[in-house]
Amino acid sequence: MPYHIALIYNLKPSVIPPGMAPDAYSEFDSIQTVDAIAEALRSLGHRVEGVEAASDLPSWLQARRVDFAFNIAEGTQGQSREAQVPALLEFLGIPYTGSGVLALALALDKARTKQILRESGVPTPNFQRFENPGGTLNPDLRFPLIVKPNHEGSGKGISVSSVVENASAALGQVRRVHEQYRQPVLVEEFIEGTELSVGVLGNAPAETLPILEIDFSTCEGSGESFYSWRMKEHQGNEELHLTPAFRCPARLSPEIALRVREAALQAHRAVGCRDFSRVDVRLDASGIPHVLEINPLPGLDPLESNFPRMAAAAGLQYAQLIGRLVELVAVRLKENSSIHSSSVAGKAPAASVAEGNGRPVAA
Repeated sequence: MPYHIALIYNLKPSVIPPGMAPDAYSEFDSIQTVDAIAEALRSLGHRVEGVEAASDLPSWLQARRVDFAFNIAEGTQGQSREAQVPALLEFLGIPYTGSGVLALALALDKARTKQILRESGVPTPNFQRFENPGGTLNPDLRFPLIVKPNHEGSGKGISVSSVVENASAALGQVRRVHEQYRQPVLVEEFIEGTELSVGVLGNAPAETLPILEIDFSTCEGSGESFYSWRMKEHQGNEELHLTPAFRCPARLSPEIALRVREAALQAHRAVGCRDFSRVDVRLDASGIPHVLEINPLPGLDPLESNFPRMAAAAGLQYAQLIGRLVELVAVRLKENSSIHSSSVAGKAPAASVAEGNGRPVAA
C-alpha cells in the first residue's frame, strides 16, 4: 500500500561555521543519505516530502496530512534531543519509524543506559559518571580507561587522548571533555579486544542481522584501535591510516556469535527500542561481549553506515531495508486501526464535562 510519508532529518552543513568544533554536526545526515532514503521510498511507490527538523516543523506538519513520518532527525540541542521530533509527532498523533521517546532519550545518556544494562544482566564495562571535573576517580576501575562525553553520539569527544593509563591523565581528560562539551563525563574501563556491531531489526520478535566485525589492525599508523570521532568521520582515508576492515559476518565461533547476539537483543529490549537499533560491543579475550552502548537511531548512509552493511550481509538490498522499516510502521497503523474500530463499536454513550465541576456527565 502506498503512503504519504514525511521524511524528517537534520542536515550537515556543507561548511562548519567559524568557531564551531569540527565534530559539532557529526550526528547529522548528509544530503546523500537523505536523497538515498527518499529515492528508496519512492521506488517502493510512496509519496515522499522531506523536511528539516527546525523550528517551523510543527507548522509544516500541521499543514499536511501525512500517513506517517520516516524519522532520522537527531534534534538540535539538549540532552534528550533525539527524542524531540518523536515527542512532537506523538503530540500531533503522527506515527513514525523507529524507537519511541523514552528509548531515544535514555540511550543518549550513556551512564544511565549502562545502569539499566547492568540491572538487566547485560555485561557492560565498569564505569564512573562525573557530573563535574572536581571528583575523585574510583580506585576499583582498572586501567586503561576511556573518557567520553556522556550525552553525545557518533564518536563525538573521543580521540586518541581519550584512552588513559593513570589517574592523573584520566582526571585531566575529564576536565578537558567537561570544558569543551559542558555536560557530565563518562569514564569506563577500556576493553582490549574485538570491536563488533550488531544490528537488531523487527518487533515481536526482534532478530539480529549478521554480526559486523570492525578490524582496526590496518589503522595502526593512526594510533586509534577503536571508534573515535575521527575514525567515524574519515574512515576510508588511507592518508590518515583510517581504513578499518569491515568483516560481516564476523570471525566468531557459533558459540561466541550466539552469546553476542543474545547480549544485543537483551540490550535492545532493556532500553525499550522499537523497529531497529545498533548495539556496539567489545569482545574480550575470554569471549565475554561487553555492550558499550546502543543506538536506537542508527545511521542509514547506504555506503558508510554499519546498519546497511549488516542488512546487505543478510541479503537485504538498501531499498528492501527501507521498505522493511515502512512495513513495521504499517503493522502499527493496522493494529491502531483495529483497536480504534473495536473501541468505537463498544463505546459507551458520549460524555461531556459539566460546567463548574469538571466531572464527566453522560450526554
